[in-house]
Amino acid sequence: MAGPIRCPVDLTDGQALVRDNVREICADFDDEYWREKDREAEYPTEFVDALAEHGWMGILLPEEYGGAGMGTEETVVMMEEIAASGGGFAASQAVHGGVYNSVPIVEYADEAMKEDLLPDVAAGEISIQAFGLTEPNAGSDSTSIETFAERDGDEYVVNGGKIWTSRLDHSDYLVLVARTTPREEVEKRTRGISMFLVDVQEALDRGELEMEAIPKTASEAVHAFQIWFDDMRVPADHLIGEEGEGFYQVLDGLNEERLVIAAECIGLGEAALGRGVEYARQREVFGRQIGKNQAIQHPLAEAYMHLQAAKQLTYDAARRAGDAPREQVGVLANTAKYLAAEAAFDAADAAVQTHGGFGVAREYDVERFFREARLTRLVPITQQLALNFVAETELNLPRSY
Repeated sequence: MAGPIRCPVDLTDGQALVRDNVREICADFDDEYWREKDREAEYPTEFVDALAEHGWMGILLPEEYGGAGMGTEETVVMMEEIAASGGGFAASQAVHGGVYNSVPIVEYADEAMKEDLLPDVAAGEISIQAFGLTEPNAGSDSTSIETFAERDGDEYVVNGGKIWTSRLDHSDYLVLVARTTPREEVEKRTRGISMFLVDVQEALDRGELEMEAIPKTASEAVHAFQIWFDDMRVPADHLIGEEGEGFYQVLDGLNEERLVIAAECIGLGEAALGRGVEYARQREVFGRQIGKNQAIQHPLAEAYMHLQAAKQLTYDAARRAGDAPREQVGVLANTAKYLAAEAAFDAADAAVQTHGGFGVAREYDVERFFREARLTRLVPITQQLALNFVAETELNLPRSY
């Protein structure tokens, strides 16, 4: 099948090295592999293991813990390459949590936890793929979470539940966000929230954690769960960072993560666009290539332009993320995510339309890319919330939420 249409962008030597190494790994997993994973709703264990064996799950971990010691500039390349390879958004999401859920431990955990966990994460021997934040009654309003962790001697006792917790079935640990002080007892609603590290199998074995998969139609290979905690006991030394400061720990690094999500959207769009362009070159109707028709050319060309613009912004923002003020990076990150998700959707839509009736045939892959592209407009933040942030922060309009 056709390869992706790659929008050109200047790379540093380090970024080029990441691109070449990750592309080589991805080449071992062909289109049929990803079709089967989607069709069977099966996690791409072999693919994730291959990345882990080459050290890429530790791309953001410091070298002293066995990681690669890289940053956002390199991670956007890695995740775009994974999505563009044909695995799409599902492939990048299969490893996204494993890359990013260790960051709070690097930034906030005590040295004992870091030394105990991070070398094994970097080596691919331990996975921290799951992050528990979203709740049915809270949604995007994270300060309204109701899951509560009450201190009891050397432990916390946790009760409540989460939804849309991805990859829990392939994660040794869950990074859990819970209230430790009731909302009505804190001066600011962002206070009184804490972050914990939960041993998943231990909690399951004790019957303190229950999980139920959520059937869905996009990125089916990466499972999402609704989970419940019933007097789940977490050792006090599994508190990540300072009690009551968990909300701010969640926010820290959020902008960089959204830039990486933007890169994943761009890779997905490049994969879809490549399929559409190749089909337009090959398919003949009424004695001529359909790619000669402007009705086919223009949507594909427009999708390319939008992907190119979103990619340039994303890579530029990734370079600036370490030095620019947080609010400025926030505007860039939300803008990049918004534009990249729209560009991915337009590219996938154009690819489906180019294929005509075959656009919904699984063998051509574009219907899978289209389903995933629709999902990118919802996660990890909706397009509307990204617009809200930019309107309030950059345009100085009144807060709308």
